[in-house]
Amino acid sequence: MQKIPLKLAAAGMVLARDVFRNDNPVGMPICGKKTELTDALITRFENLDVNAIYVEGHPVPDEDERSMEDLLRELERRFDKVKKDPLMLKLYDMHAKRLKQSMGDAGGRQAE
Repeated sequence: MQKIPLKLAAAGMVLARDVFRNDNPVGMPICGKKTELTDALITRFENLDVNAIYVEGHPVPDEDERSMEDLLRELERRFDKVKKDPLMLKLYDMHAKRLKQSMGDAGGRQAE
């Protein structure tokens, strides 16, 4: 899941959270999570002064962002000395799984 400015939203992206007016989670959402964005829906959000949305995966790279492969290598390095400990291995697996989910099931951005 990634929070992106509405100006970077594109048709085909899928909402990861409900969208509320002015990012205020009080009241009824104006659009539900798991909704696929269309150009018309993005325009509607603009008209309702929505500034940012949460989308599934990790479709928009940040300037200083590292690829998922780089992050997994760093995680591997951090757990290298304790991999023989079954509890630490389980903790490593949990972190790796969470990292992959946060960057999207398809692997997020690939190394360039």
